[in-house]
Amino acid sequence: MDESERLGLLTGQMDLEPAEEHTSARPACYVPSQHSVPDMTPGQPTREKDVFVHAAQLPNGKQIKLLKTLLTSACERDCFYCPFRAGRDFRRATFKPDEFAQVFMELTRKNIAEGAFISSGIAGGGVRTQDKLIDTAEIMRTKYGFRGYLHIKIMPGAQKEQVYRAMQLADRVSINLEAPNTERLAKLAPHKTFIEELFRPLQWVEEIRRTQPSYKGWNGRWPSTVTQFVAGGSDESDLELLTTTSWLMKNVSLNRAYYSAFRPVPDTPLENKPAVDPLREHRLYQASFLLRDYGFDLEDMPFAQDGNLPLPTDPKLAWAQMNLSERPVEINRAEKRELMRIPGIGPKGAEAILRARSLSQLRDLSALKKLGIVAERAAPYVLLDGKQAARQPALF
Repeated sequence: MDESERLGLLTGQMDLEPAEEHTSARPACYVPSQHSVPDMTPGQPTREKDVFVHAAQLPNGKQIKLLKTLLTSACERDCFYCPFRAGRDFRRATFKPDEFAQVFMELTRKNIAEGAFISSGIAGGGVRTQDKLIDTAEIMRTKYGFRGYLHIKIMPGAQKEQVYRAMQLADRVSINLEAPNTERLAKLAPHKTFIEELFRPLQWVEEIRRTQPSYKGWNGRWPSTVTQFVAGGSDESDLELLTTTSWLMKNVSLNRAYYSAFRPVPDTPLENKPAVDPLREHRLYQASFLLRDYGFDLEDMPFAQDGNLPLPTDPKLAWAQMNLSERPVEINRAEKRELMRIPGIGPKGAEAILRARSLSQLRDLSALKKLGIVAERAAPYVLLDGKQAARQPALF
């Protein structure tokens, strides 16, 4: 199997793991772009092969073409939901670190890829697999001088020294928790240990950030950290997922959580489990952004009796309907935190309001529209100079 064919196999299913996709306004994951690339095997005739490169948005907002891949799809773990689980019958592929680094640099030269997310199936244990990921990154950075975006996965069972070295090479590192706690993880991956293998490395990342000078990190700063959950795979509630997410944001500086709605994979123990509505994934993203960026607390989330968020309404609107319908917020006096709780107003909009009202009173919706506010969405929940905003009534 030549290099481009292996890369096609390894990248073809990586849309199952979101990484850097801009998911805040989409009920489902990005569909990856498919590129035809020449066969890169030396001495072989040129043939076109398919490689999947994903549209990605970096933490700074920059858009790039991100190659998401495994070093190997061979795996000794038997996670119940995973297409790469041990014993599943499908065609597998593997790259050695130097092979992958060379292939990736060729893709960057052809402007097919601009950054890389590298993960791996676990072969020979987490420590050995992590060494291969680190070796790959070191070759990319030192031998080939790659200075672009690099996201490195931390393997279950990796050692603290390996986490530290990965942080010196990457712009972002991630450890997939998969489930919100030990009990739920046992339903997805019974041979993984939640605290020792998954949770503790997240704590190590934060400990290193707090105790080691940032100049030791890549480009003089430590990488951001993310995790992923398989939403609905272990019958957990949204409350469980968001409780863990909130704790991680507050205690280990988690940049964001990714939620991947469970989809059954043939020839796995969960192949007959129903797929989770992608809208649930979307609501979880919205709620996590409210916790991270909008000053909401877990207690503010509009959970139903079963601990789940309402699917028909986004959580911010649901909160406003319960709390602001009878007590609208005076735009000209509210603090930034209060403004951000109003539907249609985000952090940038709240800042714009604070600046504008320091110059003059805001008296109508047109003034909000000029500030980039989604005024009609905000209208039922605000007062402008003491008066309910005049707006077009809904027809239905």
